[in-house]
Amino acid sequence: MKFKSYKYLKSLQSRMKKLIIKLSVLLIVIVLSACKNNNSKAKENDSSILETPYLGQKPPGLTPIPFAPGLVSTGLYEVNSAFTPDMKAFYFIRRGEEYKKSAFYEYKYNEINGEWEKSEIASPWIGRPVIAPNGQTMHLGDSYLKRTEAGWSELQKLAAPIVSNDSMYIMRLSSSANGTYYFDTYKENDPAFPIRYSRLIDGKHEEAIALPKAINTGTFLSHPFIAPDESYLLFDAKREDGFGDSDIYISFKQNDGTWGNAINLGDKINTNAWEASASITPNGKYLFFSRNVGSDKYENVDIFWVDAKIVYDLKTK
Repeated sequence: MKFKSYKYLKSLQSRMKKLIIKLSVLLIVIVLSACKNNNSKAKENDSSILETPYLGQKPPGLTPIPFAPGLVSTGLYEVNSAFTPDMKAFYFIRRGEEYKKSAFYEYKYNEINGEWEKSEIASPWIGRPVIAPNGQTMHLGDSYLKRTEAGWSELQKLAAPIVSNDSMYIMRLSSSANGTYYFDTYKENDPAFPIRYSRLIDGKHEEAIALPKAINTGTFLSHPFIAPDESYLLFDAKREDGFGDSDIYISFKQNDGTWGNAINLGDKINTNAWEASASITPNGKYLFFSRNVGSDKYENVDIFWVDAKIVYDLKTK
């Protein structure tokens, strides 16, 4: 009997050990599941943590919609957006209430944790960002930043002949893949400033030349964006064929190298409000631009995006 009792006790102990192991595994699963749910809720409530791509946003169709509502497009003034060529960093400018504060923001994709993280680069903002096709330069009007191993360099100024001393300054400068600059030349109290270009020859930029009347017609000719291959130029202006305030136009390079007459992007993009600062993402898929959705005081301007097909179709027409 003692032998049987001993065997029974050993068997009971073995079953108890197995039961404890199973309960421990179940408890671990429950804890991990709870942590996962809590992390998911935290991500939903934390606007600085996003999923890729496009900051976790559902891509638009052929009707423009605000980009990243509540994160990028808010009740304030947001303009001049730009992605890096690898689509892993996004930049934009936001001005605070009554222009009391303005700042330059970055959303950067963290490859380690797979999340987008927001940071403020500069306050006040230092220019309208346009990133060169090779990703090595961020143009900021008449200034620029260079890519380094540690990130972006200190702010640097463009030299002559691009920057002159006659009270003109550049709001937005865009460069093609071969280094040609396209830029506006804003002069206070002068609405007729033209858009100019400057080719890179033997490592130096030539004297800027005004683009033809096919583009430089109207007033407030601003915010040019050149395609990397210089096949088209986006810009905004006030023209007689417009829908009200400033509209966005596109001019396509012709087979003979001349610029075609600028085409209004139409009533899906342009309204009687102010539309400006258009660009196409480096992957060629989406058109980004800014639109005034507030009063004439421009206290609320949002960044919109739309399928770039709406632009490319204009060339075939």
